[in-house]
Amino acid sequence: MSLPFRDVNTSEVRLAELIAALSLATDLGMGQPMDHALRRCLIAVRLGEALGLSDHDVGDVYYVGLVCSVGCTIKLQEFAPWFQDELTAAAQAAMLDPGERMGALTFVLRRVGQGYPPLHRAKTVASALTFGEQEVRRSSQVCHEVCTSFGEMLGLETTTRQALGQMHERWDGHGQPQGLKGEEKALPARIAHLAGDADIFHRMGGVDTAMAVVRRRSGKTYDPRIAELFCQKALSLFAQVGAEPIWDAVLAAEPAPQRWIGNAQLDTIVRALAHFADVKSPYTVGHSTGVAALAETAARKLGLSESEVTALRRTALLHDLGRIGIPIGIWDKPGPLTQAEWERVRMHPYLTERVLARSGVLGPLGMVAALHHERLDGSGYHRGMSGSSIPTSGRTLAAADFFHTKTEPRPHRPALTPEAAQQALRQEVQAGRIDADAASAVLSAAGQREPRQRHAWPGQLTDREVEVLRLMSHASSNREIARALDLSPKTVDHHVQHIYDKIGVSTRVAATLFAMRHDLLGDKAT
Repeated sequence: MSLPFRDVNTSEVRLAELIAALSLATDLGMGQPMDHALRRCLIAVRLGEALGLSDHDVGDVYYVGLVCSVGCTIKLQEFAPWFQDELTAAAQAAMLDPGERMGALTFVLRRVGQGYPPLHRAKTVASALTFGEQEVRRSSQVCHEVCTSFGEMLGLETTTRQALGQMHERWDGHGQPQGLKGEEKALPARIAHLAGDADIFHRMGGVDTAMAVVRRRSGKTYDPRIAELFCQKALSLFAQVGAEPIWDAVLAAEPAPQRWIGNAQLDTIVRALAHFADVKSPYTVGHSTGVAALAETAARKLGLSESEVTALRRTALLHDLGRIGIPIGIWDKPGPLTQAEWERVRMHPYLTERVLARSGVLGPLGMVAALHHERLDGSGYHRGMSGSSIPTSGRTLAAADFFHTKTEPRPHRPALTPEAAQQALRQEVQAGRIDADAASAVLSAAGQREPRQRHAWPGQLTDREVEVLRLMSHASSNREIARALDLSPKTVDHHVQHIYDKIGVSTRVAATLFAMRHDLLGDKAT
């Protein structure tokens, strides 16, 4: 049995449709209701039109409004040690004015370490008070570099990418990371910043609350001209946002000419979405691309048509997108999960499906992606499907995900050897949980994988620098890298700085994305 995939080899797909789906995932990753980014986009576009911007400039506003949270989502891992649930904390912090130190101090004292044992909480609060400003600066740099990197992966224009990296800058010059002042901050970023905050405060207290916040922050956080325009048009703006289904309204709001892409760029963007999901935790870096490689080869061995193979590869790349909506404290917990935590984990296939469901292109892929934890005996999740109700594509994805996960380290266990992972998969088959044919195809695919030989590394990296970069990407400290490679920590630090200089970044998260984009994680220096 096989689900009827839509023909994935269509000649063109709307870029806006794909990025709008990503925007739903960024909402999950910021603790915001799905559709926040869509509303931000629509408010921003209407403000841009009211300012008399050209269609080209409104296009920049459109894409910045959709995806400007992508870096903020990833930066939250920097703050995860301070919170049991960084997603809830992010939603609460979104209402803070970073320029008001007393508000930030109150937030730290009330929210940091909440739910921890007293001594642990006291130490966590002390750490936040001591290193908070430093961490904010560092996380703003992470956001800047991640946004720029994703802008490139998504094929956005230079002006759009520039604005994406400026979302934490302020009109008064007291923002991060560059301290841009006034019109040094790109206009699309100024508009989208205000639009996003306005939507949050409108949801909290209505139009009057949104207008009051914008007026109070005018000339400090926001461009006063945009703030005044917003206050003049707030009633009509929010009326428009609620007048029709937001997904349809946002797709209709893209200014001409609409951007369409072919299959090659579709594959590139789907891989970008995979990187977005995987970079949430150092334990999953490279996971989705690894699963996709196994599933694609296994699908061919099972005799699926080339169209089905292509669909399954893209499905596997997208299968863990819902992970972004589960706190990293759960994913990276070294001990057993509580029942409540386990229930949240069981939700991530459902979240994957919901993020992709509205897109005509990605929706059918999401239906299969949500099956990666289903089991033939009905013991899987999230639907508890069993037997023939699980299609061949879902069975193959489940087998590929199971095997590849076992070969990766997790906080509660080290990575298994390929032989041990093979044995574990065969035990699942014997127990009646994973399909025998799918498992056999996956193991055959795993057995024929070979390291890719390279004549030159991207960024002119050396073999040793690639080894260091791979270990950095899995969150190894400089001391851990030194022990693994039999080097001194000082030598490792030199290698790290050279890597940063060569690839043009200054944070480990951005370096990890570089490694993922250039497929460096599974190769061996030769």
